[in-house]
Amino acid sequence: METLRYPGSVRLTGYALLTIVSIVSLFPLVWMALNALKPGDEILYFSFLPEHVTLQNFFDAFDMIPLGSMVARSFASALLQMAAQLFTGVLAAYALTRWEFPGRSFVHALLTMTWLVPFQATMIPNYVSLVRLGLRDTVLGIVLPNLASAFAILTLLQSFGAFPKTIFEAAEIDGANSAQTLLRVVLPNLKGAVASLGVILFINCWNEYFWPLLITRDIGKATVQIGLSMFLSSEGNLWGPLMASAMVACLPVLALYLVLQRQIIDSFMKSGIK
Repeated sequence: METLRYPGSVRLTGYALLTIVSIVSLFPLVWMALNALKPGDEILYFSFLPEHVTLQNFFDAFDMIPLGSMVARSFASALLQMAAQLFTGVLAAYALTRWEFPGRSFVHALLTMTWLVPFQATMIPNYVSLVRLGLRDTVLGIVLPNLASAFAILTLLQSFGAFPKTIFEAAEIDGANSAQTLLRVVLPNLKGAVASLGVILFINCWNEYFWPLLITRDIGKATVQIGLSMFLSSEGNLWGPLMASAMVACLPVLALYLVLQRQIIDSFMKSGIK
């Protein structure tokens, strides 16, 4: 296949645009990190770089709220939700693309309709059910309503639907059953798509605020998103501890991306080639 070659001016323009987009995307993170290292009175003045670097904001943040336990609780709930949504999404997408059965189109349409229903429409029945089960102030209470995701299923349907049918037939001829075909043939070839979807699901679960706020009463058992809101009040905002806490809250997401970086890049490259 012949490789497309672009003029030098076009490539230079593309690099310049990518550089600008990268700077715009990274600026909020850099600004947050720099303000977390400034003294409280210096944050209110317009100065990009801190004149006096201090870690006091981090100490204040950990003293004012149980930041460590909040981050651990958010990480556990987001990780469990991501794993459950990937598990149910993979099984549902595999079944909908692998087998022909009556009502398959109706199931697909029903999944699409449930995706369009806002969570606020079902939160009251979920809340009443979980309170009756005694799951208030628990990680399970946060996770249980989000074990399946229509978004995950519909996203994986695209990847599974593009998988060659001949490979399924070859695996069946070799004597592999459905579970063996999924685990040994399909998933190893779609690990990039699954990994990139996993990061998106983790971020969505990590950023969830309203449902954990509704199901949690004890501040010691709250998630980090609820903890961040405690630095904002009508009496005044504590910008230094807020920036420090937000910086700590970003670390698990960045760590997850660094671990799955190779698979995510491979997924985007394969999507671009298609």
